[in-house]
Amino acid sequence: MAVKTADLTLAGDGLRFVAESGSGHRIVLDNGEGDTGMRPAELVPLAVAGCTAMDVISILRKKRQPVDRYEIHASGIQDDDHPNAFRRIDIVHVVSGASLDTAAVARAIELSATKYCSVGATLASGAVEIHHRYVVRSPDGVEETDEVLVTGPYSPAVEAATAAPPPVAVPS
Repeated sequence: MAVKTADLTLAGDGLRFVAESGSGHRIVLDNGEGDTGMRPAELVPLAVAGCTAMDVISILRKKRQPVDRYEIHASGIQDDDHPNAFRRIDIVHVVSGASLDTAAVARAIELSATKYCSVGATLASGAVEIHHRYVVRSPDGVEETDEVLVTGPYSPAVEAATAAPPPVAVPS
């Protein structure tokens, strides 16, 4: 199994964070007030779009489709109330080129969505566990750490709530 990592560091007094991926690339995250970087929620449709874009263009190139230009437009609909979960993400692929095979374009998108795009598959599955832990460091180097909770469909709280009740003994 592959492990992907991200490290975020608070930068200043606001909500600006500098994020670095395990591959060493950086982006800035911020809220609307500071407005020095992308909002974290903007990364959700962006991640799906980027993942599927790489799949689709790779498939089209393997099929020797004459792509002159390729754009993706992504939008996500979020709930108005916290936690502002996404309810829908729309991805529009705009492919330009002379004598493109529409069926090849559609098949490339289908393959990405159903077989190759890890981001889309993760979001569509609803099967991700998120483990929240903390490490508190004091100035003298003492650390305290613990897991706070696990969220997701396989978390202990969800499993207990959705578990089938024990069978009831019926007198004969």
